[in-house]
Order: sequence, then C-alpha cells, then structure tokens
Amino acid sequence: MEERWRALADDLGPAKIVLIRDAAIGLEAVAVIDNVACGPAIGGVRMASDVTVAEVTRLARAMTLKNAAAGLAHGGGKAGIAANPAMPAGAKERLMRAFGRAIRDLADYIPGPDMGTDETCMAWLHDEIGRAVGLPPVLGGIPLDTIGATGFGLAVCAETAADAAGIALRGARLVVQGFGAVGRHAARFLAERGAVLVAVADSAGAIANPAGLDLPALLAAKAAGRSVREFPGGAALAPEALVDVDAEIWIPAARPDVLDATNAPRLRARLFLQGANIPATPEAEAILHRRGVLSVPDFIANAGGVICAAVEYHGGTQAQAFATIEERIRANTRAVLERMRDASAAPREAAVALARARVTEAAGYRRRA
Repeated sequence: MEERWRALADDLGPAKIVLIRDAAIGLEAVAVIDNVACGPAIGGVRMASDVTVAEVTRLARAMTLKNAAAGLAHGGGKAGIAANPAMPAGAKERLMRAFGRAIRDLADYIPGPDMGTDETCMAWLHDEIGRAVGLPPVLGGIPLDTIGATGFGLAVCAETAADAAGIALRGARLVVQGFGAVGRHAARFLAERGAVLVAVADSAGAIANPAGLDLPALLAAKAAGRSVREFPGGAALAPEALVDVDAEIWIPAARPDVLDATNAPRLRARLFLQGANIPATPEAEAILHRRGVLSVPDFIANAGGVICAAVEYHGGTQAQAFATIEERIRANTRAVLERMRDASAAPREAAVALARARVTEAAGYRRRA
C-alpha cells in the first residue's frame, strides 16, 4: 500500500473511498465505506460547501464504531457532497439524483440524512437506487430528524450518565451549540426531564439567558425560519463564547472539532454530550478528562438516529425505534461508564474498546477467501 494511503487506513478500514465528479451537473462528492464486518454500511450524506475527504473518512469510522456499539447488523459509511445545502430545491434534487446514480453500484452503502440533507433528499435517492433510510412516512420510512431520534437518544444518555457526572437533570442548566435537527430535539427531550436551556447557537448567532430561555417560543421561532439571534428572550453573545456559559450540560450538535485545545480549558459544564459527530479533537477530550468533565463520545451519545434508521430498514415501527434507542443507548452508556471505572480508562478509550471488540468478533465470522 502506498504511504499516502496509510494515513487514512488501519486494520478496520476504510474498505473503499470513492471520489465522484460530474462536471455537467456540478457534482463533487466522496463516499467512504469504512467497514462491513457487521453488515452493509449505514451512514448519512452530508452536504456542505467545505466538506473534505478527510472529514468524511473520519465520519465513516465514527459510523463503524457507532453501529457496532449499538449492536446493529450494519457497518459504517459516510458520504459528503461539496455544495451549499441552501440551494433552490430544484437544483438540490438534480444534485442528489446525480449523486444517487453515482453510488448505485456501491451496494454495501445505505445512505441516510445528515447535515444539509433530509427525508426529501433520501426519497430522491431511494427513487434512483432503491435504497435509503430516513424516508418520508408515505414511503414507509421513519423520519428520524422530524421525530428527533438523535435528540431523544442524547436525553437518554444524559439521564444515564448524570450520576457519574455528579449532576441532577432536574434544574440542570443546558447549553446547545447547533439548533438544528439534533440540537433542538435534544433540548426538547431534556426539558421534559427538567433541564433548563440557558444558551443556544445556530449558524447565524447565539443567545443566552441565565434564568432560562422560553423553549416552546424558541422552537416556534425556529420552525418559522428565524435564527436564534432574532429571538427576544435572550442576550446576544459571540458563538465562541458559549463555552464560557455556566451550565451543567453542554451539547455540541453542529460541525466537527468545535472544541479543541484552545477552548476546552474554558468549558463550564460537568457533562459534555457529543451530539455532533467528531465535535471535539483528541486534545480537547484529554483536557476534559483531566478536568473531571465527563465527555460521552459521539458514537455512544448520538446513536439514536442510526438506530432508528436500522429499525426502519428492517421494517420496524416508530414505537419500536424509540424503544430500541432507549434500550441500546442506556445499556451502552452504562457499559462505557463501567469500563472507565474498571480499567481506569478515558471515555473514548473505553468506548472504542467496546466497539472494536464487537467489530472484531463479527469479522471472525466472515469468509476469508
């Protein structure tokens, strides 16, 4: 293997990195199938102007670990389309359909929604290639972003990890960075458990109110297409200042690497729930661990969406999806906490060991020749 590829590969994968370009339609994309030992890979299709091959490769690995940790019969994959997700609907449909045709023969990859794509995009892909998850209900799908599957799982994770973090959910102050399909539902489900949202950010700005933001009104404003910065119930602050807000729970639910070595020492929370994929650098996670902040890794905390997708793919119902999310995330969070205690391990070290053991066992059942 050439040296330039070794930096992207290890004993788990990736199995395939496929670069896609269609100049006529303006499509530039990448699809990464990381590992299929447990079954065909499930992973979202991310659309962002600055998406990179390295980012998608890291995200595909996170999906391998996430699906294995959740006990799903699926491996990990991910795709990225380099484009502005806010483009007109007609242009977006043409781009998604072209992407679908480009991955038609990647039979081991089942696409799902991710940042910049939704159930409508998945419907277009399904129409083109006959496989996708996170479909509209009329097509037999469970719209995981609409029902808040990932946010529900984050609330279950918080509930399970609260004692270990030394906090109580009732009255816990909550900060959410990214108020889209994951962040807003996480806030909603945690509020039902007694948490109080005190600061929030979206792509256009951030606001805070130490006494608590009016969450129902804020959700209504977001549903009407307004940014949180336009909401009158909080004071504006710079998005990078969210880490300085006093809180018990902090949830990143947007882009990768929002917490790094420069701002991790400033985080003022006891429980860091990784709602986004790879939202913290290894250096940031190490700093949090040294400071006694419990950081639950992404592929444990935010697995609700892919668990829902797997239930849908195998013909399950929305009720079954919620029950499975609760069961798997509660059990996996406990397993990571126990491994941390018994092996004196950092959270990601404990979680990766758990997931890798499952992938390795699954690989042992695969034919080698």
